[in-house]
Amino acid sequence: MSKELAKFIDHTLLKPDTTEEQIVTLANEAKEYKFASVCVNPTWIKTSYQILKDTDVKVCTVIGFPLGSSTPEVKAYETKDAIEKGATEVDMVINVGALKSGDYELVLRDIKAVVDAAKGKALTKVIIETSLLTEEEKVKACELSVEAGADFVKTSTGFSGGGATIEDIALMRKTVGPDIGVKASGGVRDRQSSLAMIEAGATRIGASAGIAIVKGEEGTSDY
Repeated sequence: MSKELAKFIDHTLLKPDTTEEQIVTLANEAKEYKFASVCVNPTWIKTSYQILKDTDVKVCTVIGFPLGSSTPEVKAYETKDAIEKGATEVDMVINVGALKSGDYELVLRDIKAVVDAAKGKALTKVIIETSLLTEEEKVKACELSVEAGADFVKTSTGFSGGGATIEDIALMRKTVGPDIGVKASGGVRDRQSSLAMIEAGATRIGASAGIAIVKGEEGTSDY
């Protein structure tokens, strides 16, 4: 089961004080455990890519992270730059303030800018930041992500309090249907909670505790 569970995990390190040495360790761990991807800040894409280019482990990065309040044009440029450096998955943060203001046209344009920039080159995951949203806003964010053509919806950055819950994963899966990925991130730190997320509809787990999860131990997870 450990090998199967590893394929669900984005092995993640997004802290602002992360060093190159830590990224090298992260990438080598991902190679050893055969995780789905490493998820790193854009500055570490090239480092990760050099270690993982001959493996099945993807390089995932974050766009508009962690606030989501940069413009669609900036997010599109950031996406193109990330792909040029070796990223094949991008996790973008929506404009949460625009969503809460009811400016759905901006939110849609925001997501679509990244989807269009990544099309045919990288998977797009949309971080909706569930801890800041009402249930109705979570549903709307998921609907807009589907309309924009995203590949995944994702719970959290891990930087705004809260994290993935079984209830949110189930709601997101119900909203997007069976064909779009759902990523649980934030506070997932052991095998039991990971399996519960998958049972609720998650197809990817974002965690810094990936090794502990596959070993059946309890780790720490900020993301």
